[in-house]
Amino acid sequence: MQKAPLANVLVRTDDFASGYPELYYRAESAAYDKDTGALSFSGTVDFSTYFNALSLEKWKRYTSVGVIKLELEVAGDACDIFFAELREDADVASIDSMPLLACGQSEDFCSYVMELPESDAPLVSFVIKSGGTSFVRSARFFTEVEESAVRAVRLALCTTTFRKEEFVIPNIKAIKREVLGSDEPISKSFHMYVVDNGRTLDAEDLSDEGVTVIPNANTGGAGGFARGMLAALGSNATHVLLMDDDVCVSPESFKRAFNLLSLVNDKYRDAFLNGAMLSIDQPALQYEDVALVRKDGIYDKIKPDLHVDRIHDLVKNETINVEVANAYGAWWFCCIPVTAIRRHGLPLPLFIRCDDVEYGMRCQPTMMCMSGISVWHDSFEGRFRASVDCYQYVRNFLIMIAVDDKSSEHMFMLRLSRTFNIYLRSMNYESAELLLDGLEDYLKGPDYLAKINGEALMKRNGAKNECLVSITELDKNIMSQVDIDHAYLG
Repeated sequence: MQKAPLANVLVRTDDFASGYPELYYRAESAAYDKDTGALSFSGTVDFSTYFNALSLEKWKRYTSVGVIKLELEVAGDACDIFFAELREDADVASIDSMPLLACGQSEDFCSYVMELPESDAPLVSFVIKSGGTSFVRSARFFTEVEESAVRAVRLALCTTTFRKEEFVIPNIKAIKREVLGSDEPISKSFHMYVVDNGRTLDAEDLSDEGVTVIPNANTGGAGGFARGMLAALGSNATHVLLMDDDVCVSPESFKRAFNLLSLVNDKYRDAFLNGAMLSIDQPALQYEDVALVRKDGIYDKIKPDLHVDRIHDLVKNETINVEVANAYGAWWFCCIPVTAIRRHGLPLPLFIRCDDVEYGMRCQPTMMCMSGISVWHDSFEGRFRASVDCYQYVRNFLIMIAVDDKSSEHMFMLRLSRTFNIYLRSMNYESAELLLDGLEDYLKGPDYLAKINGEALMKRNGAKNECLVSITELDKNIMSQVDIDHAYLG
């Protein structure tokens, strides 16, 4: 039998979610102690949370796990460890009355291993109750399986970036430190490719044995991810993980993805694994994980917005079925088997928008997702750009319909007509024009798409985007006829 890791328990909050400890633990009095590298707490600490509850039902469904065990290191005053279950329609975890283990007082950290009881709950976790002040330095869930049940996974992470150094460089450093520098199985079977469409990164300085920065022409997200896929195909990778450049991520998400793929059963060996998108502005708000394309010519997320720091929403997140027709995973965090790339080819050269949607419709994968595998991303509200949300969306969605035939072209054109008329009535003529431009360029056929310079096209269309300007820059003749309350303007 071989020991196989499932998930590490995070006792320290990620910096960008430090104000939301309920994503990691719930406690009346708890703080991370840098001197001991442990979580110090008094009374009770509950790990029934988004990052630290184990998605038991999904581990059983996706993999061939055996008996699941919990290993942890504790010190300090005597404490008891209790088993907890998270079930549907419950607002709190159900905690066993009898402890799994009673730990005596100890100034030194002691390691304990305990077997978790059989359960049919969607998620399980544990609670520690201390008689005074105790410390948890580490904890992890693992299983024991036959050596033949562990797949040889080699994971290639591909990030396509365009001048997003403020995100990309910290992510590279965190991966080098906590993934490649760890003592876990992933450290020897992981490589990060950074496709630099802006050519502003110091490739020589940032690259090493575990990270490769690839200067690239600005071919958009579609071209950048295609370049990353080619790099992975040229290596010995078994899976390619596509990830946006403007995200914050906990390195534990990579580890859990790797552990899941290492144990995945035959039914799910060809499935895509998609990470959820949490909001950077509201770190406990999950915006989306898996989406689908509807017959009426629109793509939509499968789950509603969920506040995953709440037990009810956390369980709902794990019990909503994402294995539906025409499902796909957005490329802020989407793990694709190399076998699928060899079978279905590279992304269409759409530059940006709908590239991930079209690829999902072409591959028609079974989708997997799991709490704790996620990124924090800027929300989409307030980010409307007509050059992208009108031109690119219309042109590329119509291309997807023509190529994959997963939506009604008739319904899409009805929606397009309605949107066009709304823009006309609201005098949003630039957006209306870009809708028509997208339609016209689609009708030019595939030869036009093959020859167009995507970067130049984006710049030209970007000039039509609505923008805010100072009132002093507006036409003086027109403004002289407008009754403006200058006192109100300040």
